[in-house]
Amino acid sequence: MSTKFRIDSVALATTEGIVNYKFLSDLTVLAGPTGVGKTTLLELIKFGFGGDARLATVAKEHVVDVILDVTIGSQRLRIARSLDSTKRKKVRVTDLAAQERLPDHHIGTTQPSLNTLLLTALGFPDDMKAAASGQSTKAGSRITFNDILSVLYLPQYEINIDIGNSQQSYVEPKRKAVFELLFGFTDPSVLDMRSKVNLLKGKIAAATEQYNTVLQFLRDSSTAQRIEAEDALNRAIATEREAESQRAELRDEIDPVTDRHTQVMRDLLNESERNLADTRATVKELERQRNEYALERHRVQSDLDRLNRMRDAGERLANIEFLVCPRCVQPLSGREVQVDTCRVCLQPDPVETSGEVDQYELRQLTQQLEEMDDQLSSLTLGITEANDAVANREDLVRKLTAELDSRTIDRVSPRLQAYSDATERLATARAQQEQLDGVLRQWDRVSDLESAVQDLRTQQDRIQTQIDQATQSLAERRQELLDEISEEFDAAVATLGIPGVQTATIHRTNYLPVLNGKMFSEFMPPGGGMMTATQLAYWTSLLAVALRHGEDPYPAFLLIDAPRLALNTPDDDLAAALYRRLVMLADANQGKVQFIIADNNLPAEYRSHYSEIDFDYDSPTVSTVHHPGRSNVKTIGNATPNP
Repeated sequence: MSTKFRIDSVALATTEGIVNYKFLSDLTVLAGPTGVGKTTLLELIKFGFGGDARLATVAKEHVVDVILDVTIGSQRLRIARSLDSTKRKKVRVTDLAAQERLPDHHIGTTQPSLNTLLLTALGFPDDMKAAASGQSTKAGSRITFNDILSVLYLPQYEINIDIGNSQQSYVEPKRKAVFELLFGFTDPSVLDMRSKVNLLKGKIAAATEQYNTVLQFLRDSSTAQRIEAEDALNRAIATEREAESQRAELRDEIDPVTDRHTQVMRDLLNESERNLADTRATVKELERQRNEYALERHRVQSDLDRLNRMRDAGERLANIEFLVCPRCVQPLSGREVQVDTCRVCLQPDPVETSGEVDQYELRQLTQQLEEMDDQLSSLTLGITEANDAVANREDLVRKLTAELDSRTIDRVSPRLQAYSDATERLATARAQQEQLDGVLRQWDRVSDLESAVQDLRTQQDRIQTQIDQATQSLAERRQELLDEISEEFDAAVATLGIPGVQTATIHRTNYLPVLNGKMFSEFMPPGGGMMTATQLAYWTSLLAVALRHGEDPYPAFLLIDAPRLALNTPDDDLAAALYRRLVMLADANQGKVQFIIADNNLPAEYRSHYSEIDFDYDSPTVSTVHHPGRSNVKTIGNATPNP
């Protein structure tokens, strides 16, 4: 049978108390005028399931927790989610069958995840992805419980606008994948294979691009074929061997000239070069010593200058007599001052001569300067003589070198040129080998990339064959079910009496309504009662066919917000036909299906066939909070969803 999916109860923990609603009937209608909070309650149910809901002000300000008791498949769960922005990322879960509190579950992909829990209860894994067809190279978006909830919940703000978010192209792959999953046209393994095929497309494209890039590089390197590069490498190796052999022969021929006179000259040249090097070292050492003496002389001269300045200052200050006190400016004349006493403070001030000490220090410094000047003169003379010796030795080296060159040029120079040429050919051959080795490595890469592309294509073909086989095995069932859905939809449209519609079918590939041979979006504009009626006929037809086929995993549940209001027609016949269809589906599948509908202006003749929960402005859905009155009603149709 279809997967059991029921909301057994909803509790709202508010700042003023608890509000409880039980849904024991197969068909429950939340009845009341606009603004009493029917949509608020349905959006809170969506929020409780982890969805992005449009929360009313009363919910944001007064509702603390949403607690859902649900039956999904064989599991009975209690899900409690806080509206507090700091707590809403986790939900508290209780297994009602085992009466066991489970670990808190996360909203999102962090495990344990509420999404995983709910999908598992429906019999689906949590890693399914909806791969787009065509040239897409992406694995596809992840299919979540909220994607399945979009099949089960028709919100007021979309019921007369679009069917299944079909106008949003980016959700098209997921919408189709969910349809195929719920009717058994596909399964998680096929979805996984489709994702792998798309990823392989991307890998094949990347490998092919690399292959073409490397191939173009090789063509630009004048080696359009691998055999050309191998031949060129063999020629470079042969050239290297030939050049190396020639260099060895020339090296043997270029022996030093060994006659006695030349050998004596060579020995003399070597000795002269050593002497020249020693003399240059001597010049550097003498210059270093002269610089050190010059620095020391500068220091001694500075001390002598300082001593002279001190002596001169003492002589200048010795004859100064104070006529007034420099502190209080009182006259100092006319009072008796003892010898060797300060005229100002009258303290003892004996005068001791230090002339002999000063003269000794002056003599010492002057003598040091004279000795340093003598040493500097000696060093300067030594440097001059050493430079003359350097010049003489350099001249001797040049003469010896020229005479040796003149004696050996006829015998050695031609061979040296040939040796240089052979060395150049050897270097060129080795450079060519290195370059050709790189080219051959690129040819190896071409072969590897070609093999990789072929392997990827083989994998792609193998997986695609498996997909085709799986699809083919379901083709007959798919055809039969689509025919049955089309017949059911056509009958539903006729029963509802949608104006202007003569034929109604389901499209064979996108699974959307086709009216009078046109896609529904082309046949009618959004925002009218015809769109609402078509939407209700569509979803109830899917559910009716799923209920007739027990093997389909389609959840037997439908949550509808304000269909009567969205019909936007004064004619009650369409609304009556809608409720008649819902009552018939519920009666024909007692205990197997659940409808929860929020509406107003209900058809009177069917009220005995469903359970009704009535609301008004004195008793709104969040009954613990005072309603501000009809004149202050604010709808939430355009509110921003809250995650």
